[in-house]
Amino acid sequence: MNGRPPGRFDRRRPEQGLRINHRIRVPEIRVILEEEQLGIMPTHEALRLAEEKGLDLVEISPRAFPPVCRIMDYGKYKYEEAKKKQQQRKKASTVETKEIKFRPKTEEHDMDFKVKHVRRFLEGGNKVRLAVVFRGREITHPQTGMKVLNRVVELCNDIATVEATPNMEGRRMIMVIAPKPNVVRKAAEAKKAAANAQIAALAQKKDQPGSKRPPPEVDDDDLDEDEINADVDDDEDDDDLPPDDPGAAAVVPPPVAPPAAEPAKAKA
Repeated sequence: MNGRPPGRFDRRRPEQGLRINHRIRVPEIRVILEEEQLGIMPTHEALRLAEEKGLDLVEISPRAFPPVCRIMDYGKYKYEEAKKKQQQRKKASTVETKEIKFRPKTEEHDMDFKVKHVRRFLEGGNKVRLAVVFRGREITHPQTGMKVLNRVVELCNDIATVEATPNMEGRRMIMVIAPKPNVVRKAAEAKKAAANAQIAALAQKKDQPGSKRPPPEVDDDDLDEDEINADVDDDEDDDDLPPDDPGAAAVVPPPVAPPAAEPAKAKA
């Protein structure tokens, strides 16, 4: 079949869970050929029919009684399945987790700046890890960190939901928020539109070889995580500790209570 000797010497490796040709050992099967039901017949007759047509006998439903087999070009089937998987991988959007750092006493201007970028990442379809970094004795007042996180969630609640409630990791209070489904969908559409616009711009540039591109404008929307978090340094944990305070290193933060759940809405 397909240039290979028929019968038991067909050594092609089937897909996991599929048996083909003489690997099918049951005495009788239900046969399908080009969407036509040929009914139940002995397996050796189905094999002979497949060989006459230069095709393969493929077991597609082994748990049926009797098993269901299709007469098809198995090589072509494998090729089409591989193409489908490749297309699915291309369409699948990758979700990144960005991190934005805050201080317990984040000023209003800094809060607006950081929330702007939190929203930018969310609108791009990414999750955001919010980290409040404590220094010195600040860790004895975790409620200040909770206040910061709750403020960020409040400013982003139209496009995001809380995926992971606040949790202490060393001197950092961590919360993860994720974009709502409609935001992810819009982000995918925006990325597609941006890619098409870039292709159109490149095509237009080729049509005008003598034209000069204007200098790029500086926009803080292009800042990455390191630049946004430049004002918060994880290595400055002990800057607020008095140098002669022997008990300062033994400070243990109290447990963090998760934010109160929103009251359930009454059904109409």
